[in-house]
Amino acid sequence: HHHSSSNCSPGSTTGSGSTKSSKSATGSSSSSFHSAHHTECSEQTDNGREQTHRDMMQTVQEMKKRLPSERRSRSKASTVEALNYALNCVKQVQANSEYYNLLMSSGLEERRDATVCTLEELEGITSEHTLKNTDSFVVVFSLGSGKVVYASEQASSMLHCKRKFLESAKFVELLYHQDVNVFYSHTVQPRLPSWNVGTDSAAVLFECAQVKSFFCRIRGGKDRDGEMRYSPFQITPYLLKVQGLSAEEEPCCMALAERIISGYEAPRIPMDKRIFSTTHSPGCVFLEVDERAVPLLGYLPQDLIGTSILTCLHPDDHLLMLAMHRKILKYAGQPPFEHSPIRFRCQNGDYVTLDSSWSSFINPWSRKVAFIIGRHKVRTGPLNDDVCCT
Repeated sequence: HHHSSSNCSPGSTTGSGSTKSSKSATGSSSSSFHSAHHTECSEQTDNGREQTHRDMMQTVQEMKKRLPSERRSRSKASTVEALNYALNCVKQVQANSEYYNLLMSSGLEERRDATVCTLEELEGITSEHTLKNTDSFVVVFSLGSGKVVYASEQASSMLHCKRKFLESAKFVELLYHQDVNVFYSHTVQPRLPSWNVGTDSAAVLFECAQVKSFFCRIRGGKDRDGEMRYSPFQITPYLLKVQGLSAEEEPCCMALAERIISGYEAPRIPMDKRIFSTTHSPGCVFLEVDERAVPLLGYLPQDLIGTSILTCLHPDDHLLMLAMHRKILKYAGQPPFEHSPIRFRCQNGDYVTLDSSWSSFINPWSRKVAFIIGRHKVRTGPLNDDVCCT
């Protein structure tokens, strides 16, 4: 019995010789177990670190692809430049979101006159618009949370996503990151036009409110390389309140989105309608770009505003443009100046030939040129008909 106990109980004081050998064997096996366990844990940790490193480097490579060329100090983007740009984008989105929420809360008391309707009424009204406009969809999102509360049937097919995903996402998450600030600036509640109760059709609203619209790129599925594609849309927003989402009517934005199609593809924009205007500073920096330029050049207004007009011209036309510029500044306030055609680079890299006339606006207080107005007509289209940004 004592011998058995000594074999079974390493801590027993009886049978010391057996106990010592048992301790030695147990200690050895325990040491081997802990050593193997430590090795296994180290391998798992190393594998985890390697996977994390691979994921991080893949993310950095994606950031480098999205770094604008003007932000690169060399031909190939560095990791530091990509990370700094990504951080600035995050800060910009956060700042815009905070500013947007501040303006939203300050405008709640000012807008009590918004139309109130149910989701069923929305579906009935917007269906007419989307049936007549196959390249458009309607989406309604909360101005408080930003989440989509209603989307027309075409939305999921045009954006290549499931309707369930669309109706649980924030609308701003579907936008190209560089267009987020444009979205925030145009959907602040105090600035939104109310949805007219007396208007029976969303189609009529869209046709009568082009001046209130803005442009954004919205996600539309992935290309062959797995990269997310973004298509340009013209968005017209309206303020309304929706019943049934909460105890009180929730202020929402109804956005009518129409896909932008190249003006050189069917149905083509007629030759006599291929016109647009721009304004730029005396330093050749774009200040405004007519929305009619979007299907003709492929750029959204925010792509050009703040950039130099010279970067968009053919290198051989720079001297011609500078000569015209000097003439305008010298004869400020004179009738528009005509000059030789210039070649303007489209978003896809092709050039269109423009017949342009230029005039200046004189600041009445300083009596200096405040900005220069260009009126353009496309004489020759691009080699590739598809100029719209993606």
